[in-house]
Amino acid sequence: MRSARPFQPILARTRTVHRPVGPVAYDCVKVIVVRDGSAILFGEFGQQPINIGDVILLGANVLCGSEPEGHITVTTVYLDIDYVVDQVFWQHAGSLCDRLDARDFAETMYAEPTQFLRIGEDRAGMLMPWLDELVALSISNGFRDRFNRMQALWFAIADVITPFVNVSPVRVSQSQRAHTRPTLPRDRRFAPLRAEARQAAELLRVSPTRRWTLEALATEVHLSASQLSRVFTDAYGKTPLAFLTMLRAEQLARLLRETDMSIETAMRQVGWHSRGHAAKLFRQYVGVTPGAYRRLDVSGN
Repeated sequence: MRSARPFQPILARTRTVHRPVGPVAYDCVKVIVVRDGSAILFGEFGQQPINIGDVILLGANVLCGSEPEGHITVTTVYLDIDYVVDQVFWQHAGSLCDRLDARDFAETMYAEPTQFLRIGEDRAGMLMPWLDELVALSISNGFRDRFNRMQALWFAIADVITPFVNVSPVRVSQSQRAHTRPTLPRDRRFAPLRAEARQAAELLRVSPTRRWTLEALATEVHLSASQLSRVFTDAYGKTPLAFLTMLRAEQLARLLRETDMSIETAMRQVGWHSRGHAAKLFRQYVGVTPGAYRRLDVSGN
């Protein structure tokens, strides 16, 4: 979402997929409704089968890929982080002080980075007219004039799926979220809390193979290591080094599916020099080992 197109807090697309899709992370919340077919999803949650009648909630900055079983048709609703937090704030305004409090509340109550909601074909069928209209409005111009209708459609969809969402009974600390798999970073990637956070993220994206340390990255953006860790986590929901690991896993997956280079060579290409360590991190973020991922039929993607 770094193009020149106007910013939209709600966006929907329908897509039919016939071949595996490599793991990719988005800086927004995704709500994926399975309309037809089936697939195996893989990511930080391991591997999960999905079928008609399933809804997948995917948190921001979480890698996820898929292997269709023949084909799968899904409608995906993309929701801006600030928009989601704002909804949480107004839903619980009676017990929350401000939107920062709403962010912390959301991170506590919805600590799972991915949820698989088995709402069934009948309930999923109820969503189809709303999803189709939301897609049609998303691809039209004049979003501002259609915002109220799009928001009404999203609220109708959310009303059906919300009863199936799991609420975490265990409070996950900010430190735990920052080093593992948080769901709600505070700000969207194109408007982070501090310019230094955006600059640091761009340095990691441009040079993921560099042997980065927190101190070296902090020097580049003229902050102390502790300051950078704080502002980056506020902006992206991950520490800089956890964010770097996600980028490397995504790039390694791309090399494995688009080139014939050996796994060990591909690992070095993205900045990992210990095969065992790299394999462990890749499986943690992608859900399968590099060897298993390479064996997927990913040609043509």
